[in-house]
Amino acid sequence: MEKRKAFALKSSALGVAAAFCLVPHAHAAQPVEAETAIQLYGHLDLSIDSATKGISNSRVAGDGTPATGRLGWQPDISSNLSYFGVRGGGGLGQGSLKAVFQMEVQVDVAATPGPQPNNNSATDSKIPGAWASRNSFLGLAGDFGAFKVGKTDAPYKLSTARMDPFSATVGDYNSIMGNTGGDNRAEFDTRMSHAAWYESPKMGAFSFSALYAPGQNRASDNSIAASGEPDCTGGNLPPCNDGSFDNAFSIAAAVETGGLYGIAAYEEHGNVNRTTDEIANGGASPDGSIGIAKEQAYKIGVQYKFPTNTTLNAIGERMTRNAPDPNFNERQRSGWWLALTQKIAAQDEVNLGWAHAGKTPGDVGTNRADLNGVLQTGPGDNEANMYAVGYKHTWTKQATWYAVYARQMNHDAAHYDLGASGHGITTDCHDGGQSAHCFAGTTLQAVSVGMTYNF
Repeated sequence: MEKRKAFALKSSALGVAAAFCLVPHAHAAQPVEAETAIQLYGHLDLSIDSATKGISNSRVAGDGTPATGRLGWQPDISSNLSYFGVRGGGGLGQGSLKAVFQMEVQVDVAATPGPQPNNNSATDSKIPGAWASRNSFLGLAGDFGAFKVGKTDAPYKLSTARMDPFSATVGDYNSIMGNTGGDNRAEFDTRMSHAAWYESPKMGAFSFSALYAPGQNRASDNSIAASGEPDCTGGNLPPCNDGSFDNAFSIAAAVETGGLYGIAAYEEHGNVNRTTDEIANGGASPDGSIGIAKEQAYKIGVQYKFPTNTTLNAIGERMTRNAPDPNFNERQRSGWWLALTQKIAAQDEVNLGWAHAGKTPGDVGTNRADLNGVLQTGPGDNEANMYAVGYKHTWTKQATWYAVYARQMNHDAAHYDLGASGHGITTDCHDGGQSAHCFAGTTLQAVSVGMTYNF
């Protein structure tokens, strides 16, 4: 998401200290005779939505329990990937070398700040509204590029972010792309904590970036939270047996010339713990058939801007898992994304998108029932197609409004969701009862009208 400049404040470090160190502290940094440039920025995105999970009262779970709760359309007001940040830096007296920093926080404008809302697809204890909860770092930059340490969206994620005109809406491509399991948690389109990364300068039309994040886990199976972290690596609460991983590596290379932008990217998660699926709700698989194994993803993407004010985006992705038993491997598949943006006036555009999730070798079942209430385990038809259509009007460089409709069409054994990776109110495969059964093969739908403002 583009971050627009509101103002730049250039002052002596004494002025910076006066602005940010209002309360005396025994270990407060002493002001120095140097200049620091500071920039405040932010992005606000709110929408009014209505969504349905496509679950009817006639659906029955694998244990015979009927679907419960409000199963039809539900309206909501959603705060979508809104944030506020401060960034800046200063020269170090060594040619072009300078220190750079950034601290960024999520802003839930329409919701009460607090711990991450728990839902059936992702449960963790992080506090999105806490300072520096988003991309934050300290590093060095110069003619050589930039080296930073902190947390950031991984290069794999950033490489194709510009190819999704539905980012943070109900039609976000992460409901399928980078999403191995279909939940509202895209494992290969994520932010990496405790990471170090390098960003190259642009060398003609070519640039690249690479990131390494150590696992920091004292458990040999990564079953506890990483050292210094409140949650499992992979984004949920301990015990860390649903996607927690060890060392991670992410790299992306890009070529941009004229109207053409192309990328190739790779990401690897070491020793991913999936043992929560071993005995999936009473017997989906024997011990050891899923286990702990490396997961990795590859993708290539192309964006081209035609003279007709048409922008075409295409991505092909392959995600793999070195699973002991392919019959229970739901983490390995191909994915495709096609999107088209057509400017119909100077300030208006129409967006179309299609994402396809290919078939996996197997399925773990995890309390998912088909139309007849049969528990879904082993190989099955778990392909899915998501369609999105949107309209966007740009009032100024700062303000826009948009309307989006998204439709997730799951095949019999698939359970892909809507709203992953940014939309504040997500829609998943679970009913509204305390049992929270997941129903495969449904068609989820959502409509959304919203406004954004950048500063």
